[in-house]
Amino acid sequence: MKKLEQALGMAEKWFLRLKWFLAEQITESRARAARAARRTLAVTDPGIDGILVTVGLCIIALLLCVVMKDSLAKFIETIVASMTSKATGILGGTTATPA
Repeated sequence: MKKLEQALGMAEKWFLRLKWFLAEQITESRARAARAARRTLAVTDPGIDGILVTVGLCIIALLLCVVMKDSLAKFIETIVASMTSKATGILGGTTATPA
């Protein structure tokens, strides 16, 4: 009976040590997972928003050029003619009306 009690005592101590070891490992794993999550969420490229906006605007401009070929050309010609006449008027001292 004494050997059985000793064996049970040793097994109890072993299980307590195993429980303590596993609890420590779980705590460390949780801490590592939390650190990894913070690193993952903290990594952001501050310039990505500007790049996405620029790409979006370029796509919109290309679509406008494709869809409104002729009307866009006339629109730009009108603006350029108007700005040219205004600039000539300012630099030359005369007010010219756009054609």
